Amino acid sequence: MAHCHTLIAALRQQGCRMTPQREMIVEALAHSGRHMTAEEVLGVVRQKTRAVNIATVYRTLDLLVEHGLATRTDLGEGRVVYATVRHGPHIHLVCRRCGQVQEADAALLASLTAALQEQYHFWCDAGHLALYGLCEECEQTEHRIRNTEYVKREGGHHAAE
Repeated sequence: MAHCHTLIAALRQQGCRMTPQREMIVEALAHSGRHMTAEEVLGVVRQKTRAVNIATVYRTLDLLVEHGLATRTDLGEGRVVYATVRHGPHIHLVCRRCGQVQEADAALLASLTAALQEQYHFWCDAGHLALYGLCEECEQTEHRIRNTEYVKREGGHHAAE
């Protein structure tokens, strides 16, 4: 509960008007302890009141992001998720085939962000981002498909892998 009150107090301190609807939206995200879509936040809030619509949810989530109190991550295919900054820095590994999302430690990007600063004088906010590729299972499936296609192309001769 303290985290929720901290977020609300921070918004008020920055001059934002806090309506009961906004407070319920902040509370829903803060208490979830996970990433949520705007629709999921709306679902939680609608358990308490019908006096909130999706536009209000998006505006409130965007307000949290603008003030540095939450993050917005695009997981592709229209999947945008939000989390409070308390969730901490991490990388979303998004499988472009099955859509599975795994979290990885943002510290893995330390050498990349240092190189970007040194070589390009660019300070990258890599504390919360999505990287796209294939999960282990989908990569193995793709590998089998490529091998099958290669064997067919080569006229049935099996090449060494």
